[in-house]
Amino acid sequence: MADTAVRLPDPAVEARLARLDEVLAELESVRGPALEAVVLLTEVYGEALARVLDHADASLRERLAADELLGHLLVLHTIHPDPPERRAARAVERLRPAVRERGGDLEWAGVDGQVARVRLSTGGGCGGGCGSGGADAAEAVRAAVLAAAPELTAVETVPGADERRSAPAFVPLATLTRRAAPQPQETP
Repeated sequence: MADTAVRLPDPAVEARLARLDEVLAELESVRGPALEAVVLLTEVYGEALARVLDHADASLRERLAADELLGHLLVLHTIHPDPPERRAARAVERLRPAVRERGGDLEWAGVDGQVARVRLSTGGGCGGGCGSGGADAAEAVRAAVLAAAPELTAVETVPGADERRSAPAFVPLATLTRRAAPQPQETP
């Protein structure tokens, strides 16, 4: 028997997820049996996914976790096989080509407690906080990392080694224009 199931393309899945968010927001304001049904259905589907993982070998678990939609569902149900740090690092690596395409760079710097740390430069030597482009890039990184690893509480950008070295030292103008008072000369 031929497989007649048709898979939705990613944009169609994204559109359905966006609509689902809207409908769930409406349901939350109403409460009642419809919302309870959604909660119960979500719990049952989460249990089903957990059982699939229980029966999967390591290779299948990796492939399931790597699939963007399935990975998000595994995170939603707190059953993703990868630790938060690995998921966050993978999210950064997925964004890195887009940041590089715009003349910047993005690098995973690890986790400190529950805070993800990334090195972000947006080109032009201005680091991650330069203008709205830097803010947009930092926000995109933050959203992607926290979606992949919601156990983390924040994303912090840290300076790269080259930014620390090339940062000019601040020298107050007054120190450059002030002349030393003439010293009295000793007479022999």
